[in-house]
Amino acid sequence: MNSNDSIAIEVSDLKKSFGPVIAVDGISFTVMRGELFGFLGPNGAGKTTTINMLTGLARSDCGTIKINGLDVTHHPKSAQHLVGVVPDESNLYPELTGFENLCFCAALYGITKKERQRRAEELLKRFGLAEASRRKFASYSKGMKRKLTIAAGIIHQPPILFLDEPTTGIDVASARQIRQMIAELNKSGTTIFLTTHYIEEAERLCQRIAFIVSGKIIRIDTIENLLKPVKGQYVLQITLSEDSVLEEVFPDKFSAAFPSLRFELSGSGQVKVKANQPIPVGPLVRFFEQEGGEVLEARRVHPSLEEVFVELTGIEIELMKKEKEKSAGAGL
Repeated sequence: MNSNDSIAIEVSDLKKSFGPVIAVDGISFTVMRGELFGFLGPNGAGKTTTINMLTGLARSDCGTIKINGLDVTHHPKSAQHLVGVVPDESNLYPELTGFENLCFCAALYGITKKERQRRAEELLKRFGLAEASRRKFASYSKGMKRKLTIAAGIIHQPPILFLDEPTTGIDVASARQIRQMIAELNKSGTTIFLTTHYIEEAERLCQRIAFIVSGKIIRIDTIENLLKPVKGQYVLQITLSEDSVLEEVFPDKFSAAFPSLRFELSGSGQVKVKANQPIPVGPLVRFFEQEGGEVLEARRVHPSLEEVFVELTGIEIELMKKEKEKSAGAGL
């Protein structure tokens, strides 16, 4: 097998605009067969536009897309049998039952009646939906709907699966189950292209990650390589009371008193202290209180992919989550 045979998805100089708005700005990347590849970025970064072009739901303005060696740039249906697609919002029919939805999706791929019924029953059991199989899809919870949508995406057993924000807007337990399903699918050999805005989800599931911001990819690397810059770094998170007044003396006075430390003050009353050596918690807390701050909590945290993302993009994770949750809520 040559190197090209091991590539599942190959994208070169892909661009897409909507009027004056550049949604995707000349991105290039490859996804290897059997890989779980994460596409990470804030709301509006270009994730969904990219996945729509890769799956044939949108045409690119320029650039090339290859799926398992097939050039699908102008003929997206040529690789339709090779891919499964799970959109960020369900595309299943509310008036059909879970079983009927899966059978209908299987029929679109030319699967025989006996075989599609067998696969539907198998997937319903596998995804914990067997008891709800004869209920209408409209009656399903958000978590159940997302599970069935994933089941529909793999009913034809595709070697490549596209997942667009699979755990957004669902409860914690369902999100955990879906992440486990994604990991199991990948372990069984399925190549997965996953878009997400959840840092912890990407860090837990993916082998490699692309950071996309404002339509541009700013970094692609393995989790291990992305974390290398923060290994050996010490981080202390200090939470202050709402009536603490530190703006006038922060950060100059703190940096002068502790020259080996780096301070970041957020609007939510939290201060992040970073250093390349262990941080003296006691003296630091006492100094905060002497300068008019009431310390509610001081805890050491392990640097993570979040630190890397914030450093590369300048985008705070909490703000990114709120943006996505707001947009998800608007679409309900």
